[in-house]
Parts: sequence; C-alpha cells; structure tokens
Amino acid sequence: MKTILVHGLGQNSKDWDIVRNKLEERGISAAAPDLFSLAKGRKLSYTALYQAFSEVCRPFEEKLNLCGLSLGGLLALNYAMQHPEKVNSLVLIGTPFRIPKGLLKFQNIVFGFMPKTAFRNMGVSKKDFIRLSKSMANLEFMEAAADLDCPALVLCGAKDKVNMESAKRYHEAMKNSRLVIVEDSGHEVNKDNPDELVRVLREFWAEN
Repeated sequence: MKTILVHGLGQNSKDWDIVRNKLEERGISAAAPDLFSLAKGRKLSYTALYQAFSEVCRPFEEKLNLCGLSLGGLLALNYAMQHPEKVNSLVLIGTPFRIPKGLLKFQNIVFGFMPKTAFRNMGVSKKDFIRLSKSMANLEFMEAAADLDCPALVLCGAKDKVNMESAKRYHEAMKNSRLVIVEDSGHEVNKDNPDELVRVLREFWAEN
C-alpha cells in the first residue's frame, strides 16, 4: 500500500518530516506532497488544490492509505468519496465537517492585516491564501462520508476544541471508523505529538 500524508492550510510538506521519518524507521514509506507547489501556476482555490492532489494519487496502481490534517483531511476525504476503489484506508486529523462561515470571515480579516512575509513559509502568496480560504466557505462532506466503506481513523488533539465536535460527528457517520483523541496535542497533531501519532497510525495500518 502507498501512504500519502496531506498537510493543512497553514502548513507545508515539511511539517510531516518528523512523522515521515519515524514511520520510515518502522518500515512504512510515506509521501508528503506540497499542495501549494503542486498547484503553482493555477488560480488558487479549493478546486485547484483538489485537482493537484488527485494528480498525485492517480499514477498509483496499488490502493492508497490517505492521512490528512484539516484541509488535507478534506482533500483526502473528497478523493475517497470520488475514487473509493483506490482507497484502502482514510485518516482524518482535526478535519472540520463544515467550515464555520463566521470564523472563516474573521480569519480572513486577520489574514488581511498580516504581512506578506508571513505566508512565504507556506509557499503561497497572501492574495492566493485568502482566495483559497474564501473558496472553502461552502464545503461540507458529512453526508457523502457516511457512504464510505473503507476503514477510517478519526483523530483529534485533546486541546483542539474547535474540531472536537467534527471528529465525533465523522465517527458517528462513518460506519467503519474508529475515534482517537490524542493527548498533549492541539490542532496540529503531526507537530504537537508526533510520537503518539505515529504509534496510533502504525496500529491502525497494521489492522488494515
């Protein structure tokens, strides 16, 4: 099986480095594509990112183990919904079931006051980042997620209060899912508690 780790909106592929290295030490090879680099040259939006992510997945003949954080979770879930025959298992970390429009509007106001240099580490311009954020306003995959048959692991950091309800709702909706709350972690589980994340992932993939 091929394993693909998908980063969140405020991250890039390097934020998976610790997890990837620890997985490889234990015999699990994982790819961590940089979404913004893949979508370079396109007008950045959720649709553009999904198209770029789909192009990463398309060449693999074997089934995929997809693991996504936040936005990465939405992309992985979207791909599993559209290509169930290609997905062996799905891991959703801190993934919202619906984008809170009020919070999104507030975040975009905050982003508007941030200097352009703050977005460089993500490999995206401030203008593109805000456009991408706005394009996610109407995303909601809960109903379609209930139709998935693949094994699913729903993770949420114990301190990630914003996404705790989403994690529980995904778990309730997805008939073949397991819910794990990761202690000593906020939203960015891959950075906050990589050791525990690797342990949980290995256990899940060993069973599936």
